[in-house]
Amino acid sequence: MGIIEEKIMDLKACEDSIRQMGGEKAVLAQRKKGKLTARDRLNLLFDSGTFREIDMFVRHRCVHFGMQQMDIPSDGVITGHGNVNGRPVFAFAQDFTSRAGSLGEMHAKKICKVMDLAIKAGVPFVGMNDSGGARIQEGVDALAGYGEIFYRNSLASGVIPQISAIMGPTAGGAVYSPAMTDWVFMVKNTSYMFITGPEVIKAVTGEEITFEELGGAMTHNKKSGVAQFACESDEDAINQIKKLLSYLPSNNMEDPPTVETGDDPGRLCQELDGIVPENPRRSYDMKEVIRHIVDNGEIFEPYEHYATNMIVCFARLNGRSIGVIANQPRIKAGCLDIDASDKATRFIRFCDAFNIPLLTISDVPGYLPGSKQEWGGIIRHGAKLLWCYSEATVPKLLLITRKAYGGAYIAMSSRHLGTDMAFAWPSAEIAVMGAEGAANIIHRKEIQAAENPEQKRKEKIEAYERLFSNPYQAAQRGYIDAVITPRETRQRLVEALEAMSTKREMRPPKKHGNIPM
Repeated sequence: MGIIEEKIMDLKACEDSIRQMGGEKAVLAQRKKGKLTARDRLNLLFDSGTFREIDMFVRHRCVHFGMQQMDIPSDGVITGHGNVNGRPVFAFAQDFTSRAGSLGEMHAKKICKVMDLAIKAGVPFVGMNDSGGARIQEGVDALAGYGEIFYRNSLASGVIPQISAIMGPTAGGAVYSPAMTDWVFMVKNTSYMFITGPEVIKAVTGEEITFEELGGAMTHNKKSGVAQFACESDEDAINQIKKLLSYLPSNNMEDPPTVETGDDPGRLCQELDGIVPENPRRSYDMKEVIRHIVDNGEIFEPYEHYATNMIVCFARLNGRSIGVIANQPRIKAGCLDIDASDKATRFIRFCDAFNIPLLTISDVPGYLPGSKQEWGGIIRHGAKLLWCYSEATVPKLLLITRKAYGGAYIAMSSRHLGTDMAFAWPSAEIAVMGAEGAANIIHRKEIQAAENPEQKRKEKIEAYERLFSNPYQAAQRGYIDAVITPRETRQRLVEALEAMSTKREMRPPKKHGNIPM
């Protein structure tokens, strides 16, 4: 055997050893928890045979606490690149079987390297988090590593899509990188995120709480809004990540991919003609409206469990990716509140950053009243929604199906915030407030002085409805471009999107605005 062949055999043996990760026992323990290994996850994410590992041979440099004798394969994180649905992506996956995937100096440097490459190449970046946290033995080097990652999260924001999958423990400083990315996927029962764990909380406050209650997938999907997707398993999370990527461009300089869906752009939606109840107090499911309009009825919904009075989702119109923002009349009558405003704001900013047109469907009676909302800062949070619609320069379409009252009418992508084309159904009511409340204010003295106050109130309400509770006043002013039959909605929106697909809009040069955070 020649020297070269011997060296190649040494290389293969070294690679095979590293691919064993933390060893058979640790890998078995990982799988017993219902979790995939880091290498399993990357192989599932990337198209078969396309993943290429980077920095396989990197080792830590710590010499404290006996660490110089400690071998950590790949330093606890696997990094590299490959194709997802035929398009390039960079990624890392922390390896919990190797020293609990703890983050030290070189572990962080590996992540930073692939982040830098993703930014240079202009391709999405996916991080799979499964780590015991900072490697305490490395001290401030571990903390520096987190800081370097956070800095790159900020640099990449709005340049390339950043996606985080929480597939195990993510605690302390480790939670901030996922929170700085665009999308966070969590796996039910096997992943959690928190700043301080249950033991610390009990010691400091006396409160007893489980890991799942404190920072599990449903906690962050339903209560905090930190995560946007709650998945059934590692496999489910990875499949959903791949689906999300199919709606997105690789970077902010590209348009999203156009897909041949086979759905007729001129298809009429006759079911929509009767979807809005005649009784204005009755609700209906706005998701049905969306599904009738978009290609093949398919939507991909982040934040499904959070602020459910607002819907945000990705869909396609004639093969083009769009972002949909819609009030949900079935929940809180579709009112705007703090959480709904934040949810829509973040979604709008993401879509605008990555050239995804916006479709807003409005049925909103106003802002949710109450001291809790006022003290919680609904003014500040509601202002974010106004800000982000105004800031967005992608094509913006509006459809008003029923109620559009007061400030909430303005906030839901009205013409006055720069919407390009606005449509309304004949059932739309565009007014400062509902007819009953308006009549009681405007005609209060007249109603009180009448022989039959209730009859007079009814007359005034009906008169207000005839005058304002319709889309025609707004259409007369040009605030609504067309009043359309519900069945032709898809057709008109497809045409409007095609007409605006080449939209270009310039804004005054500035460093950045001061969004009301």
